[in-house]
Amino acid sequence: MWGYTEAEIAQFGLTFGVSAFMLYMVFIILQLARESKAGRFGTFVLLLGLGFGLVGFAAKGVIKFFLSGAVG
Repeated sequence: MWGYTEAEIAQFGLTFGVSAFMLYMVFIILQLARESKAGRFGTFVLLLGLGFGLVGFAAKGVIKFFLSGAVG
């Protein structure tokens, strides 16, 4: 399709689609904190607890990148 292979389209979708979904999840967490009137500490706890999985997912990609030998 338009000169792109299926693998290139899938890689684009995974890279930008999952990134956009993760940013949307941060928005949902912040919205939850605002609607529940959590305050600063409560918002921090929500971001820490619920956002920890997002950080782990992002770290997995970075670790795979460095272990693949792409750098250096």
